[in-house]
Amino acid sequence: MAGESFPFTSSTLRALRLQREWLEWEDRRRAAAQRSRGSHRSLLSPQTRLLRPRRSCRDPAVHSALFSGDLQQVQALFQGEEAANMIVETVSNQLAWSAEQGFWVLTPKTKQTVPLTIAAARGYTDCARHLILQGAELDTRIGGRAALHEACARAQADCVRLLLTFGAKANVLSEEGMTPLHLCTDPESLQCARLLLEAGATVNLASQESQATALHVAAARGLDRHVALYLERGAAVDLRTSQGETALNAACAGAEAGPRHEAAARMLLEAGADPRAAGRKRHTPLHNACANGCAGLAELLLRHGASATVSNGAGHTPMDCALQAVQDVQNWEPEALFSALLDYGAKPIHPEMLKYCANFPRALEVLLNAYPCVPSCDTWVEAVLPELWQEHEAFYSSALGMVNQPRRLQHLARLAVRAQLGSCCRRATPQLPLPPLLRDYLLLCVEGRIQ
Repeated sequence: MAGESFPFTSSTLRALRLQREWLEWEDRRRAAAQRSRGSHRSLLSPQTRLLRPRRSCRDPAVHSALFSGDLQQVQALFQGEEAANMIVETVSNQLAWSAEQGFWVLTPKTKQTVPLTIAAARGYTDCARHLILQGAELDTRIGGRAALHEACARAQADCVRLLLTFGAKANVLSEEGMTPLHLCTDPESLQCARLLLEAGATVNLASQESQATALHVAAARGLDRHVALYLERGAAVDLRTSQGETALNAACAGAEAGPRHEAAARMLLEAGADPRAAGRKRHTPLHNACANGCAGLAELLLRHGASATVSNGAGHTPMDCALQAVQDVQNWEPEALFSALLDYGAKPIHPEMLKYCANFPRALEVLLNAYPCVPSCDTWVEAVLPELWQEHEAFYSSALGMVNQPRRLQHLARLAVRAQLGSCCRRATPQLPLPPLLRDYLLLCVEGRIQ
């Protein structure tokens, strides 16, 4: 009657079915425990039975049923607790270097796991449910990870829900010391993370070796929606890894030219993350952002108080890291990054370093306009590719013609105003009573020639 009166959604019906199956499974487990206690044939305690050696299986037919998710075969092959908890061994040939023979050789490597982990990792929910109802241990870590770890690593939300419904531990540790939440590393794993937190996963629990939290992992991968979820659930932004990295350090170190890492960093900063917190080798988040050529992320950090002049453990400033990125990062326009650093107080680079930007005329113009006069330096001129010189001859010729020549009074006035504003140049310039064109000029806008 209730089914006729209320329009149950598919998710509600699924939850009710899981609850009914869990109750049936619990009743069978209790009945089995009572029979075990009342039986005079078994002299083993429950603790002793857990230590009983497991069966191992290398049968290709069993492997095929599990890895293909053939429910009928799984139901036929896995009957009872012993079968559901057998060790499944797979052997694969992998290339390994042989020092004795001096070349790569194919070496067989054996991997061990259990049926439930295979089914959960591949999203075979019906197979996983059958194995659980047959007595599969939920948190066993044969092969290093539990079924919940693998389900989260593969973003199998339905299997995560199933495992948690039947009592899998949300904070179960892998042999590497990581929780399932640490393995939510794919954008599609957001629902898995939600389910874990609803089931009691500890958001600030650090991995045993690296001391990284789930927030560190999500920030490093630019998972902005995961970062938002963890912050909403109380993730601490000031926790550090064993290398001294905060989540903001991790976000900037893993940053790529794109919006995701920048969005994650913005959330962390708004939650109180310190933009000057130095981590490994005294790299600040700004050093990392500049090394990755992320102009938008660098400007975001600078707006929140990052220092454009601080040195890391090697004595390199963020500008030095940006110059290195010119060589390492492909297909980007470095002038925006150089302009932001100069506007927030970075010093002009040594003339010898101009050669690294010689083939980026717009970036070179920004850097040359930071000097009172164009310095005498043949290294950057010699570094320009002939075809690029031909394409941008007007700019390169104007720069070469102004070497050690007096610059216009307008340019000298610009430098005087910028020096007075210091690191507040970019924030203060929009508030000055100046025409828009003059404001752009003050902020080293690119004109295509040196005057």
